[in-house]
Amino acid sequence: MTNFLAGWFRIALWKRILGAMVLGVVAGLLWGPGVESISWMGDLFIRLIRMLIVPIVFFTVISGVASMGKPSRLGTLGLKTLLLFLGTTVTAITIGVALAVIMQPGVGADLSNAVPGAVQEAVPISERLMSIIPANPVAALAEGNVLAIIFFALLLGVGLANIGERAKPVAEMLDVGVEVVQRITGWVLEVAPFGVFALIAWVAGTLGIAAFVDVFAVAAALIIGTLLHMVLVYGVFFLRFMLGLSPLKFLLGVREALLVAFSTSSSTATLPVSISVAEGNLGVRPVVNSTVLPIGATVNMDGTALYVGLVSLFGAQVFGVELGMADYALVILTGALISVATPTVPSASLFLMAAVMDTFGLAPEQIAIVVGFILAFDRPLDMWRTLVNVCGDLVVAIAVAKWDGEFDEAVFENL
Repeated sequence: MTNFLAGWFRIALWKRILGAMVLGVVAGLLWGPGVESISWMGDLFIRLIRMLIVPIVFFTVISGVASMGKPSRLGTLGLKTLLLFLGTTVTAITIGVALAVIMQPGVGADLSNAVPGAVQEAVPISERLMSIIPANPVAALAEGNVLAIIFFALLLGVGLANIGERAKPVAEMLDVGVEVVQRITGWVLEVAPFGVFALIAWVAGTLGIAAFVDVFAVAAALIIGTLLHMVLVYGVFFLRFMLGLSPLKFLLGVREALLVAFSTSSSTATLPVSISVAEGNLGVRPVVNSTVLPIGATVNMDGTALYVGLVSLFGAQVFGVELGMADYALVILTGALISVATPTVPSASLFLMAAVMDTFGLAPEQIAIVVGFILAFDRPLDMWRTLVNVCGDLVVAIAVAKWDGEFDEAVFENL
């Protein structure tokens, strides 16, 4: 038994997770709906990851901001971060719209058997912005309101930086808190292969491969679009051209985070892993790591934006709605804003598409049919979208770190 455990831990974690995903697909297809009996293992893994989100965001943001020294650095760093996320989001939804126009996934699609889905109104941007400021910071921590936690932690970090030397004991205590949470994250990740196995088996067992026949055109367009976005925007433009770094080494460094993102379908749930690989594998120092990644996990939704644009035009094509250039521009603008207001939970984007499809006059009943059609297949598509979102978070973190002199290139090159 001891030899088995020693051999197990000698295998790289990403290889164990990848193997678990493959075995999960096989088990799900062979077992079928009965696989739900082990779904609790996946739920347990997600709960363990979610348990770490609040402490890791709270401790790392405060510690990172306090270590900046000059609070003015926070403004320039935050501005770069938000502009980069906005730019990649607009690019992503533009790719989604362009592919929908070229591939025409909605032409000839039969939605007659689709059960209309409940359509939730999109969260107004004003309400989303207002929720960033917590009326009660303790309640925000208890509820896991990540944006409110980031805002409060930023204020605490700036306060510590302003106090200076007298705040050093508190800053050191927070640094220890970061180390403790990172150590616990490492322990939780050892459970990842078992949780990932159960999550993937549940998806394969309950949906099966045949379920994707009806939605194949949309799924193909989504995969092509996101691959183009990751290769051309993240790989060629950012990593190779702007930063002079190897896209292949980047993928090697973030593989654990991408595998967890794919299996959990949540950028927020992947955040502890993202922070761990950004510092340990990519060389992004904590001062950037602790601010860019929590913000990215809540506002950067490139995969979601691309998907919203794609499905919205899919709906227009299904119901024969002719769109002009102004309509496409409005879809891109609205979709980019909607993606920011998307909660970081599985399949949340489905219920926020109403505002985009409403821009070109699709009736509420028609929107409900589109949502109902996509809903049955959305979980595996959401897994892929989340992978793209997390990939974007990590690319932007490297870019901001390198431009701010907080990037240890030796760590990155030694991958």
